[in-house]
Amino acid sequence: MTSPDVTVTIIVHNDAARLPRAVASVRAQTHAGIEIVISDDHSTDDTPEVARRLAAEDDRIRVIRLPENSGGCSAPRNRAIEISRAPYLMFLDSDDELPPRAVEVLLAAHREREVDFAMGAVRRVRVDNGRRSTWMPHLVAERRTLEGIEEDPRLLFEHLATSKMYRRDFLDRHRLRFPEGIHYEDQLFSAQAYCLAEAFTIVPEPVYVWYIEPFAAAAAASISNQRDRISNVRDRVGVQRLIDDFLLSSGHEGLREDKDFKFLKHDFRMYAGDLPYRDDAWLTSFAEIMNPYLDTLSPGAYGRLPRDERVVLELLRQGRTAEVRLAARGLGHQVAPRRVTTDGAGVPYWGETPPATERARRELDLSELELETRPFPAARFRHEITDLTFDPGAALTLTIRTYDPGRRLPVGPQRASLLLTPGRRRMTVPFRLDPVRPGVFTGTVRLELASASLPVQGFDGYRHPLIRLEQQGLANSSVLLAPPDFATRTARVPHHTVTVEPEPRSPGRLQIRWRPVGTTARVLRPMARRVTHPRLRNAARLVASVLK
Repeated sequence: MTSPDVTVTIIVHNDAARLPRAVASVRAQTHAGIEIVISDDHSTDDTPEVARRLAAEDDRIRVIRLPENSGGCSAPRNRAIEISRAPYLMFLDSDDELPPRAVEVLLAAHREREVDFAMGAVRRVRVDNGRRSTWMPHLVAERRTLEGIEEDPRLLFEHLATSKMYRRDFLDRHRLRFPEGIHYEDQLFSAQAYCLAEAFTIVPEPVYVWYIEPFAAAAAASISNQRDRISNVRDRVGVQRLIDDFLLSSGHEGLREDKDFKFLKHDFRMYAGDLPYRDDAWLTSFAEIMNPYLDTLSPGAYGRLPRDERVVLELLRQGRTAEVRLAARGLGHQVAPRRVTTDGAGVPYWGETPPATERARRELDLSELELETRPFPAARFRHEITDLTFDPGAALTLTIRTYDPGRRLPVGPQRASLLLTPGRRRMTVPFRLDPVRPGVFTGTVRLELASASLPVQGFDGYRHPLIRLEQQGLANSSVLLAPPDFATRTARVPHHTVTVEPEPRSPGRLQIRWRPVGTTARVLRPMARRVTHPRLRNAARLVASVLK
């Protein structure tokens, strides 16, 4: 082939099934001047045979195979860089894809203006439900060229090496390669690229398709989905220390607060939602690794976080692991603490006793939550299931405890409702909350799942019940937290199976999942997806009523 314009490296390890899809996405690029390097990290499945077959089909494809497995992404990428023949380089993982115009769009950005790399939007696709989203959309919303990362330090959050096309001479000039022998290599590589680049261009077009498998088996899960491993925590913190050393040695220490904020808001936050489900031994090991690093971070970075996240961090730094679990439940969902205490000046703090140190007083101060004064629809409550019983006929009996640390509810019994909307109609189940002590109430509600009103074409998805409170004509709806662990139960309801389970990821709400079966699954749902005209929709409803 003639000299290629762009080398696209596809790294692979034991992924024979998905490698052809990744290669096909590169072969289908609208820009044809491409070299494709399949870099096999010593696979032991059928990957080598599949790679050879693909290379035989297209003379643009070259295959290299590492003599032993490196255990990461860095070595196969670096070996491919060494043999690449094009002036521009891109990287693709075997379980992902490139959109058809990715190479064309990024190469055009390079040719429009001399930059060290060009980057674009990343489209994320959930493998389990097909939902699509854009990774860090606010950072790639408009076309722009930056002369240095200091012009927008927020870009440190966009640390994917795969969303970019690099000039080969830029990488060679700075001897920039992926660090081998560590995980989270993209974070260090990208931080270095951002800091070393004299200019780079951002385009809003999608240039990468990232497939997310949140419930993949442990052996096949990505590094980011292996947060239950203490080694994962150690690797992530280790890379952060390397980035800090690089910022200092390269004269970019002015970015430290921005980089620290990114770590707290993104990296630590990924672990925070899982903390309620970790045992004492895990939390102790986690704190031993994390706390020494947290002590090195800029106070200004902590100050940019939401108060709920600052509380979790401070409780961890104090070793208050039981309270860490409580504080981390419901993160991001405006969940109140169970208990608040005040000092002599009336300042409210997390927990049962006022903090003893200046730092703790700063981090555990809940004044900004306005627990006592926030408008009632936005008031913070904490609703927890303390007992859950499965009854015959797809019914649940829930015992619920409500915490009201701001004392927003009047003394005495309270009217409450459990809300659930799996179909077009809201399911509302009233019940009573009785006072236990000031600011704490308890009640029992029975939920008949078989009575939920579902669409005629069925409902395939999940919902999380809410608790609704009313006061003087105003309503407040808040999340309902499930016990951290209970046995999943599946039952049959009309035309569906329904599963009651703990939410598999933070914040730990009660989750109810419906799945159509029988005629509803085989006939009505496919029909509903094809029907767009109102008359046809009415006909489908008529058929549904007859079949039922």
